[in-house]
Amino acid sequence: MIIFLLPRRTEGGWTYTSTVGVALHRDGRPNMSDGQIVVDGLVKHYRQVRAVDGLRFVVRSGKVTGFLGPNGAGKTTTLRMILNLVRPTAGMATIGGVRYPDLRDPIHTVGAVLEASSAHRGRTARNHLRVISTAAGLPASRADEVLELVGLAPAARRKFKGYSLGMRQRLGIATAMLGDPTTLILDEPANGLDPEGIRWMRNFLKGLAAEGKTVFVSSHLLSEMELLADEVIIIAAGRLVTQGPMEQIIKSSTAQTTVRVRTPQADTLTLSLKELGGSVTAGDTGALLVTGLEPPAVGAAALRAGVELHELVAEQPDLEQVFLQLTEGKAVIR
Repeated sequence: MIIFLLPRRTEGGWTYTSTVGVALHRDGRPNMSDGQIVVDGLVKHYRQVRAVDGLRFVVRSGKVTGFLGPNGAGKTTTLRMILNLVRPTAGMATIGGVRYPDLRDPIHTVGAVLEASSAHRGRTARNHLRVISTAAGLPASRADEVLELVGLAPAARRKFKGYSLGMRQRLGIATAMLGDPTTLILDEPANGLDPEGIRWMRNFLKGLAAEGKTVFVSSHLLSEMELLADEVIIIAAGRLVTQGPMEQIIKSSTAQTTVRVRTPQADTLTLSLKELGGSVTAGDTGALLVTGLEPPAVGAAALRAGVELHELVAEQPDLEQVFLQLTEGKAVIR
């Protein structure tokens, strides 16, 4: 997100402002907050569209928090309001108790990637990061440190024009990490990454959270988010749907447990299960999918019917099922 920084003289000294409007103040001490993000009643109107509608939530430090919602839910608008890239119609967002524009030293407090990194096509990754480091008052050696951190050290001398989308994502994270911030905000960071890159991203972000940093990640990859996030915030149509620990959100869902059972006598077992009040459908792998009955009841029904079982597995609801249930019909096409 932080690409080119342009110096501008202000009453308080020199301020370096990026092309996307992120100020890096070189005077004063770093903000020593814990990086907790608090969104308090954020509202954003765009003409006739209420993109964000009274949104309230807290993103805690020391956790990876997933930010989820269907198309048009207002996720990116919310992230931009947190970072002072979009002015709220009402409400406020703070990081460590301070609004972004009031942070004494944003580069050491917040790192953000809202899209794949952009740089001069003919410039190497190392030189790109050194330019930003110099403008932000950081030593040039920091460029090599963050390249190593994100696994781009072997490609440090390659020109940006030869970078894949996945490499550009890593470069964006390297840029965000230049100031070793307490808070990291990422919008769809896995875009363009291959399976190995996604696993690297997961381990990297979990490692940052383990250090006590605040990690806030927006993504549509629900299966990956279930592996990555400690907590989730789900919004739809600009409003909060639910927030809490991942395990708690899934367990509190009304989505039913499904029992997958496989037998060569499917018709006989189906009849027996329906007599007990179970709902039975055919799965795409030839198994029967049973809802409304617990696994012991399914096994007992099979025993009474004299049916041979080859498989009996209880499948708990996953994040995708819970998400679809909570946001059904709430996607917005704009």
